Amino acid sequence: MSKIEQLVVLGATGSIGLSTLDVVSRNPERFAVFALAAGKNADQMAELCIAHQPKFAVMADQQAASALSNLLANSSCNTQVLAGVEAMSELAAHADVDTVMSAIVGAAGLLPTLSAVEAGKKVLLANKESLVMSGQLFIDKVKQHGATLLPIDSEHNAIFQCMPASLQNASGLLADNGVSKILLTGSGGPFLKRDIATLSSVTVAQAVAHPNWSMGQKISVDSATMMNKGLEFIEAKWLFNCHASDIEVVIHPQSIIHSMVQYQDGSVLAQMGNPDMRTPIAHALAFPERVDAGVKPLDFSQMADFTFTKPDYARYPNLKLAIDACEMGQGATTTVNAANEIAVAAFLDGQIGFTDIYRINAETLNATQDINVQTLEEILACDQAARLKATEFVKRGFD
Repeated sequence: MSKIEQLVVLGATGSIGLSTLDVVSRNPERFAVFALAAGKNADQMAELCIAHQPKFAVMADQQAASALSNLLANSSCNTQVLAGVEAMSELAAHADVDTVMSAIVGAAGLLPTLSAVEAGKKVLLANKESLVMSGQLFIDKVKQHGATLLPIDSEHNAIFQCMPASLQNASGLLADNGVSKILLTGSGGPFLKRDIATLSSVTVAQAVAHPNWSMGQKISVDSATMMNKGLEFIEAKWLFNCHASDIEVVIHPQSIIHSMVQYQDGSVLAQMGNPDMRTPIAHALAFPERVDAGVKPLDFSQMADFTFTKPDYARYPNLKLAIDACEMGQGATTTVNAANEIAVAAFLDGQIGFTDIYRINAETLNATQDINVQTLEEILACDQAARLKATEFVKRGFD
């Protein structure tokens, strides 16, 4: 019998983390939880620790860690509680760990994920910001340290499954392996057919109500603006060693085809399935084998129609902004990602309107262009500068 894989879940209390733990619980002969890491939700983390009995649990700060320790004090759980990004990074690189699920939302996931890469781990990447912020640096480290990188986003996982084996490690060029284009699908979010003139009045409740997927608030807003697809566009460039011109975004409202790969002979391979993140998680956890994910297969007799359209950049200017940033370079993508995190947080907090998210992102990029970033220190400095600039725009408002 093969060794049970020891797993660290970064972002354990989020939707990806919970789906990962569901797949793990269905396959106890294959996987065990070594450590869990989360932000500040001590109550939910306590439940997860009692259910999965990890050796370690890490919270984002000491206050949340103390709250978790108190909750576990009278339980049967012997989990050691730690705090901070440094502890997360150390556990992601721990000698006893085989696999790290990187599912912390936003820039906060970069350092622990890089730590796992530098330790040569099998890294399941759900944190797209890691590649958006540090693409070339990240991919170089994957190769340098012999890490295994497997994409978790449903779109990138679909592309990975449709790629020839020769391209699944991002070492070759698409054209040299018979591939002509990557077709990145997106649902279009909740405002696909809403009058563009009314988008400025969108409420938070409307923006987070995704028609197909159950996701956290930040990602749901990104889906509504299609910035999420823009970030995925940038991520795909790095994951599959291609150019922006090799990727085409296609609106597919049903979210059944998760993405496609077009070949030079006219073939198009598509990966399909119900919109449930446990499918790509299970694929990556067990790769190259397959395990039970708890997801029902598609029932083609019950399907209505599949529709596909080009994205309208007047409706989704954030998507165009991200694609433009991808063509501009690393400093631009780092800047747009940082600005967007600030802008979305401000929208969720009621400080700005829905369409102001794009305006802040665009103004921040315009104010910080021509940034050449290569080292981790330069990337983090660029990220911080963009956040400060975006925060200024939020406070100042627009004339």
